[in-house]
Amino acid sequence: MMGGNDQQAYDRGTSLFSPDGRIYQVEYAREAVSRGAPSVGVRTADGVVFVAMSRASSTLMEAESIEKLHKLDDHLGTASAGHVADARQLIDLARRQSQGNRLRYGEPVGVETLTKFVTDHIQENTQRGGTRPYGAALLIGGIDNGEPRLFAADPSGTPNEWKATVIGGGRSDIQGHLEEEWTDGLSIDAGIELGVAALAAHDVEFEPADLAVATVTEADGYRTLPVEEVADAFEAAGLTTADEEDADAADEDADADGEE
Repeated sequence: MMGGNDQQAYDRGTSLFSPDGRIYQVEYAREAVSRGAPSVGVRTADGVVFVAMSRASSTLMEAESIEKLHKLDDHLGTASAGHVADARQLIDLARRQSQGNRLRYGEPVGVETLTKFVTDHIQENTQRGGTRPYGAALLIGGIDNGEPRLFAADPSGTPNEWKATVIGGGRSDIQGHLEEEWTDGLSIDAGIELGVAALAAHDVEFEPADLAVATVTEADGYRTLPVEEVADAFEAAGLTTADEEDADAADEDADADGEE
């Protein structure tokens, strides 16, 4: 029978396997990611779409200071979930590698190449003492030789390529919606609508201003959408804002008064 001290050793060690083949600290890091606001990535025929929940936790917080989507290069973007400080370290690493590739080889870094560089760094923190796993996950997407590609990197350092996926909270509901609705040949606009609708499958209490949306295409590179375009996608996805709900409720009350 395993003693309490032995159990704690597996629990606290960042590079120790438990007898059942688990690394507890990596699992705790994944739990940290699952407690973060969700970010969705959708691969379309023309590019990659990122949609992230970026709602401020207080009315006194400047919404612009919440950064969930980041430009890595002209042809590359990323979305994060989990501990913000951990995510920023990984994003800075990815930016340095992307810039270094251009300086060294005179060409943009490949999406898969950059993802595996980042995940190799993440994996190192699960294999040596004196560090802890990163409590953050990234979606990395962009254009690779004219082809849109989307990858996810989790705290274990595993790179997986996806057609559409989510990181952060509400994964079960959001991923289920993506699996039901994603199709080959989606346009960029349809991809944005799908990402917005997928977030609504988990949480309907949000406004267009609570979302951050960016696209990466061969024609326009990395582009952040203004709130007006996000609102259009919000409406196209069949969602209503609080103002519209209030207006509908007022109309219903007026109708009821007229009937009386």
